[in-house]
Amino acid sequence: MQVVDSHIHLWDLKTHRYPWLENPGVSFVGDARDLKHDYLLDDLLGEAGDIEVLKLVHVEANHDPADPVEETRWLQSIADRKESRGLPNAIVAAVDLSAPNAPAVLEAHASFANTRGVRQILNVHENRLFDYVGRHFMREPQWREHFALLRRYDMSFDLQLYPSQMEEAAALARSHGDTQFVINHAGMFVDRSSVAGYRAWRDGMRLLAGCRNVAVKISGLAMFDHRWTVESLRPYVLETIDTFGVERAMFASNFPVDRLFGSYADLWHAYASIVDGASVTEKEALFCRNAERCYRI
Repeated sequence: MQVVDSHIHLWDLKTHRYPWLENPGVSFVGDARDLKHDYLLDDLLGEAGDIEVLKLVHVEANHDPADPVEETRWLQSIADRKESRGLPNAIVAAVDLSAPNAPAVLEAHASFANTRGVRQILNVHENRLFDYVGRHFMREPQWREHFALLRRYDMSFDLQLYPSQMEEAAALARSHGDTQFVINHAGMFVDRSSVAGYRAWRDGMRLLAGCRNVAVKISGLAMFDHRWTVESLRPYVLETIDTFGVERAMFASNFPVDRLFGSYADLWHAYASIVDGASVTEKEALFCRNAERCYRI
């Protein structure tokens, strides 16, 4: 089974700083204490099993915010090694678009061959358990001003947010129609205990899907379903594909975070089982081609 994994993280605790792994704790996404160890390219490929990993997209791993460019420099050095076969083929780098130095950071990221885009986590939630950043960045004038610079460097934007933020995000996507947006983790449907929560996710995803420059990664589902099965994942996978179409949806592992709740091969085989009835062309799009197109790899 061949895949282009469009959402993975690597880290080296010996040589780099990741504040969230210095004193990790337990949250709704799992026990981060079990992630406090190096996770390198060989570790991921070593546990791929019968999954043939053709290409990889590395998404920023909450590296030291004082030096986000160092993470990109390190990843590019890995990709440049002969034995790495160019992996990771695409780098989605970290930037704080609200910061005064954001233009300089973007320019520095853009100097590396494999940089394709950036991510800034936007998740805000009224429940402190789920709140990541405590700020509505999309409403801040300087953030929006710096966001407009992405087009200058032909960078995409990985969009990590909650359903309650999707209306604002859709407006942002419409106003930047020449920038590629990629929703992370199928929209992070966290409010699963009510009909209203489901509707917010469904309607928000449909709103975003109405923007032709928005794609979606089906990933991170295990963060909200620690005892997942093929059947428990099925409705979220199929609803997401139905909303965005097979031409704008892609599967991803979110490893090693989702490794807390299952093996790499089991996750990919679960995806394959869910879309078993799709055509060969549709499967190629979901597992490989869409990621290659979105991240230009």
